[in-house]
Amino acid sequence: RWSAVLRLPLRVIAPVPRVKPFLFHYKNFSSMSDVTKLETEIAQLKAELEKVKRQKGGIDETSSRPAEVQNPLPALLHDSILTTVGKTPLVKLQKMAPEGIDMYLKCEAFNPMGSVKDRLALGIIEWAEKHGEIKPGQTVVEASSGNTGIGLAMVCAVKGYPFVCVMAESFSIERRKLMRFLGAKVVLTNPAYKASGMLIKAQDLAKEHGWFLPRQFENEANAWIHAETTGPEIIDAMGDKKLDYFVCAYGTGGTLKGVAQSLRAKSPQTKICVVEPDNAPLLYSEIKTEYNEDGSFKDPHALWRPHLLQGWATDFIPKLVDDAVEAGYVDKVLHAAGSKANETSKELSQKEGIFTGTSGGGCLSVAIDFAKTLPKGSSMVVILADTGERYLSTPLFQDIPADMTAEETALFESTPNNPPPPIKLPDVTQDNVDFVKKVNAENKVVVWSLEYCEFCWTIFGLLKAIGVEYKVINIDAFEYAKHNQGNQYRAALQSVTGINTFPQFFVDGQFLGGAADRASSGRRASSSRSWRRRGSRRITSTTTRATRSSSSPSG
Repeated sequence: RWSAVLRLPLRVIAPVPRVKPFLFHYKNFSSMSDVTKLETEIAQLKAELEKVKRQKGGIDETSSRPAEVQNPLPALLHDSILTTVGKTPLVKLQKMAPEGIDMYLKCEAFNPMGSVKDRLALGIIEWAEKHGEIKPGQTVVEASSGNTGIGLAMVCAVKGYPFVCVMAESFSIERRKLMRFLGAKVVLTNPAYKASGMLIKAQDLAKEHGWFLPRQFENEANAWIHAETTGPEIIDAMGDKKLDYFVCAYGTGGTLKGVAQSLRAKSPQTKICVVEPDNAPLLYSEIKTEYNEDGSFKDPHALWRPHLLQGWATDFIPKLVDDAVEAGYVDKVLHAAGSKANETSKELSQKEGIFTGTSGGGCLSVAIDFAKTLPKGSSMVVILADTGERYLSTPLFQDIPADMTAEETALFESTPNNPPPPIKLPDVTQDNVDFVKKVNAENKVVVWSLEYCEFCWTIFGLLKAIGVEYKVINIDAFEYAKHNQGNQYRAALQSVTGINTFPQFFVDGQFLGGAADRASSGRRASSSRSWRRRGSRRITSTTTRATRSSSSPSG
């Protein structure tokens, strides 16, 4: 009976500071009832510890939501976005894994900027700071297909380093926009110059301007950060579960080398599989890349060809990848087709609700095919490098329409198309009519507008392009909200023009239109003449017609 007492998991007590200390009182027990009482107390304590442990983990036992759909992670306070990098989840495939195979996805899209390269960016910059390789306020420049650049843009924004990314023009537009949104500069290179051309440009810029060049393809800090974070995270998350296979693609080689180092040390039975494009099989060719003393490549690889897997397999084998191969970290090389990568990415979204890009789809597609050859009971972890949002302008989304499909149109038409009730405008007063007329009379060009109306913005763009100064009255602006003043002006405006759509514009007090219903009023020619008569430059009847046909519906 004492075995139950001695097996009390005291290690559970240590991380739970709010639990009262439990003290064993050693004494002579006069009867078995004393022992039973102690066992009852132990059982109660264990139950309390488990409850606190679950609560600290984020599971709320008082919630009406089932525990299995609650996120067990605690919601933590962070002093900086940088401390949210890493600790990404391992998610088990529920529908797509072959029967009897446990497949777990390391979802790197959970990093703050949506990709595994956030780890690289933080690791390289902090390593450089620690070793005095970067000066305060020094500009950072790096060649990137996008994800490293986005990660560096975030890190540099937080730490106060200007950042310049060199990227081939062929990579997705959303990547360059994200970097510029984060305050970075993006220098675009000729796609025909490939990744090596990007690197050469980055090296030249660093040399010319004295900028810091991270050298992600050969920088040991790249592998170090994965050995410190990604690898241990996988091992910790798997816990007592065996891990038979680890699958990842290679770009810079940092994930491959760093995770492999961790697995070889803590999970030596795990086989490491690396994935490359099937039409750029650089590792499979066994043709080596030669390197300079600083680890940079000498010549591009002869077998490289353009492929759909953005961020994978540059036109040389990075030094970090070569290091992993030479160290015996790579047990198997797999090959992914771009078209199959896109199909698998879409299937993963629609069957498992997991949104990843072509990179993740490529890794998973070959991992599933490989898993079909394994004995039941095997387990596998697959890296999904980023989010599908990086690929909206790429072939991954080429079959995803922006407009309604025939099926969606049929659904729309299956019920009446009833408009919402119109806004009830206040009664027209003479004071408000006088205000409208006064504004129109005192300004050469007046645009009555809604503040965030894209049709109104079209008119503004036209007037700006032709050099016409104008006054704007946004009737829905905050300044006209009190006492419904904006709608009072709207009612007065409608009484003057007979129109309730926006924009409406006036020149020299005369209403010239601007709403869709005005475009069909038969005034195109007279309106064009009126514009020219009032001095607007370079206006044609075509642009006038286009302008008047752009309008926002009432309300």
